[in-house]
Amino acid sequence: MQNVTPSKLAGLLSPGALTLIAAGIVLIALLGTSVYIVDQAEEAVVTRFGRYINTAGPGLHFKLPFGIDRQYTVNVKTVRTEQFGFSTLQSGISSTYTNNFKESTMLTGDLNIVEVEWIIQYRVVDPKAWTFNVLDPVRTIKDVSRSAINMLVGDRAIMDIMGPERSAIEAAGAVFMNETFQGYGLGIDVIAVKLQNIDPPAGVQAAFDDVNKAIQDMNRLINEGQQVYNEEIPKTRGEAEQRIQIAQGYATERVNRANGEIARFNSVYEEYRRAPEITRQRLYYEMIEEAFGESEGTVIIDRNFNNFLPLRDIGARQGAASRSAGSAASQGSLSTQGSR
Repeated sequence: MQNVTPSKLAGLLSPGALTLIAAGIVLIALLGTSVYIVDQAEEAVVTRFGRYINTAGPGLHFKLPFGIDRQYTVNVKTVRTEQFGFSTLQSGISSTYTNNFKESTMLTGDLNIVEVEWIIQYRVVDPKAWTFNVLDPVRTIKDVSRSAINMLVGDRAIMDIMGPERSAIEAAGAVFMNETFQGYGLGIDVIAVKLQNIDPPAGVQAAFDDVNKAIQDMNRLINEGQQVYNEEIPKTRGEAEQRIQIAQGYATERVNRANGEIARFNSVYEEYRRAPEITRQRLYYEMIEEAFGESEGTVIIDRNFNNFLPLRDIGARQGAASRSAGSAASQGSLSTQGSR
């Protein structure tokens, strides 16, 4: 290693060398304070002498050096989460939590005490407002969220909070918080409010568990009854419709049969009007044949026991009577025409 002599040191510290060194330092400082990079998930709020100038998007940007311009980068893509009533000490496969009873203990509308744990999820939508409008944005978010949930829980009974009103509290909480934060000009949008655990105090936990079990049994029985109702009502309606169709078919059949009998009666009456005696005899033979048609070896005797008529001759006599009736009708028609 060579020793630096006084003469060499004096040469290094000459005015020209010092000027170059100073120029290099100034150049490095200039570049270091006039160039900045904004990440893809961020936006940069730029000020000049403390006054807002513009908001820069992702990429490489230049500014006035030496603190004249300053940038404040804000993540506008990530959904942020705030926890209430508990804190996550370690997250992972086996997470560790600690309770914060100061935040979670609330009074319900029916004067019961309940432990409520919840989270809110939000995203920054206005980096300028987030940076300048509120001194401590996170603290403001916590205070407004606690106030909103306390108000909503205080308006409801404990069983409603633990049961059907849970989703209503979440929706109303998100609306209330967004309206409040817009009034403050905080520059955020609350995406969701989620209630995590809602538990009564430890001393009455067993009683509330029994109540919840009874409510679940009630809902189960209601669902079972509704299921049976849904099965039986369509079946009963189908049977009723089937019986109505059968009755309508029977009614149609009876009407058609009655109309046929009316037409037959009118036809017989017309024949009777033309040849009363012959038609009366034919109807008598038809009745006898209908009553004794399946009998064999039967002889029909008249009232005076004078005429003996084998049943097998009824058909022949009926045909003859029909022919006579037709002949008589024809003669009656001819005589009528002759008189004309």
